[in-house]
Amino acid sequence: MLWETLKVARDIGRLHEIASVLIRYGFGDVVQRLGMGRMLEQAGKVLRWKDAENIARMHSAERIRHACEEMGPTFIKMGQILATRVDIFPQDWIREFEKLQDTVPAQDFELIRPQIEEDLGDKPENIFTNLNTEALAAGSIAQVYEAQLPGGEDVVLKIRRPGIRAIVEADLRLLSKLAELLEKEIPEARRFHPVEVIRQVKLSLRRELDLAVECRNAERLAEIFSQDPHISLPKVFWDWTGERVNVQERIRGIPGRDLHSLQKAGFDRQLLAQRGAAAVLNMVLKHGFFHADPHPGNIFYVPENCIVFIDTGMVGRLSERRKEQVIDLVRGLISKDTALVVDVIQCWSDDSENDIDSSKSVNTESLAMEIDNFMDNYHSVALKELNLATMLTDLTVIMREHALTMPADLALLLKVFITLEGLGRQLDPDFDMVSEAMPFIRSEMLSRYKPEQLAKRTWRHINNIADLLGDLPRDLRRLLQSARKGALQVHVDITRLEQFGRELDKAANRLTIGLVTSALIIGTSIVMTVEGGPTMFGLPLFGFLGFLFSGIGGVWLLFSIWRSGRGTR
Repeated sequence: MLWETLKVARDIGRLHEIASVLIRYGFGDVVQRLGMGRMLEQAGKVLRWKDAENIARMHSAERIRHACEEMGPTFIKMGQILATRVDIFPQDWIREFEKLQDTVPAQDFELIRPQIEEDLGDKPENIFTNLNTEALAAGSIAQVYEAQLPGGEDVVLKIRRPGIRAIVEADLRLLSKLAELLEKEIPEARRFHPVEVIRQVKLSLRRELDLAVECRNAERLAEIFSQDPHISLPKVFWDWTGERVNVQERIRGIPGRDLHSLQKAGFDRQLLAQRGAAAVLNMVLKHGFFHADPHPGNIFYVPENCIVFIDTGMVGRLSERRKEQVIDLVRGLISKDTALVVDVIQCWSDDSENDIDSSKSVNTESLAMEIDNFMDNYHSVALKELNLATMLTDLTVIMREHALTMPADLALLLKVFITLEGLGRQLDPDFDMVSEAMPFIRSEMLSRYKPEQLAKRTWRHINNIADLLGDLPRDLRRLLQSARKGALQVHVDITRLEQFGRELDKAANRLTIGLVTSALIIGTSIVMTVEGGPTMFGLPLFGFLGFLFSGIGGVWLLFSIWRSGRGTR
């Protein structure tokens, strides 16, 4: 299987770069548990690895974070996506993934010039005035420059780095193969669903490589807030926007991270927290389309206590069914309804295909008991004192302990809620996320039972039943035809039976070796009594060889039994 992964010659160069970084960082837990930290440090000195002494002392999550930074854009983005999987990774790992900064030294503008001229159809100086060729910001996928349009509008140009798509596609091919290997060969890795995680990385990165997607997302979100004068997004200039370049309005305001300037300028921080929370809840619960990375770096505050969201490359989408589940979960947490919370979690775990490792089934009673205990912790807490982010984080810990994971869209949403409450409390220490969410939840709950919504759901169910009944004769005919031909098969996948079969096979192999060894000893003893023939060390040659092979077989048999005994402890 490994050679299947390595045979694609076009990716060998990139594979060598990745392997070099991974080997140098060691992936610490194994090294530390084996007591090899000092050995790794010495190897780094011999091979002249950079920062070998520091690497040897790093925690596993820190090593992986540094390795991702060195391996480039694909791995940085993968780490940023993993930072949203609070249902899979513990908080210390999430904090390390959150440190991944998509900032690298900017390429010289002259190296980008041929590509930008090809995309714009002219020299950029002929289209934009006051073009600053010093990058305003630089990431691993794109660089940002400021300029003006002839009409005087301030704009930013986001330009994709030349050649980045080929690097990303090579990385994605290698990651896909690695994920398949992990899921197939390493049982412990299956609970992390590596194939599904890499599929999510692929979708996210390929969207981000197309810079026009960010602009389409911005316009869709702008439409959602078209009636809200306090929330806006940058204007897009489509005449000069395409896959490798986009041009958007330059936002001049106070960045979300600069709380000191916010206070100094006289902004109402409490009002900003309320408006920001209302904006995100509106996107999620009403429209099912939301900015998936609303951290302070992607927010600007402008006069009249207004908020501008930027960098809409990462968005989340929720189907109607998902929205209902999210509302039910939040309602269950707030109203302390254990049964409702358990029902939602089980629906999520079913959707996330947790049967990848069928040897580990979910203990429903144990899960319900833990959720019940979890809810008891908040039983006497007043609504205004509930910390929704803490509740959601505690809930994901319970899910991890039961090897349950969420579908990717919900994991992204969970991270958004946690980020939103943290951002709100930065602006206003008394920010109450539950109070902000309750009006939206009540509104959406009531909308479920409006006559038009009931009629819509009823009609959808009738259509589903009609389709099922319409297909039933055809499906029954196919089933009967397969039975007549003897092609009807029933597959029963029993993991424990497979394990028993493997153990039985090992025992049969040992028994065979034991019988062959015994036969060799007996046969060789007979040969040793026969005079004549070639000799070695004064002994009959065939007798000597027979004892040699029987000795090897005996040693192998003893070693196999000893190793098996150690593995069962």
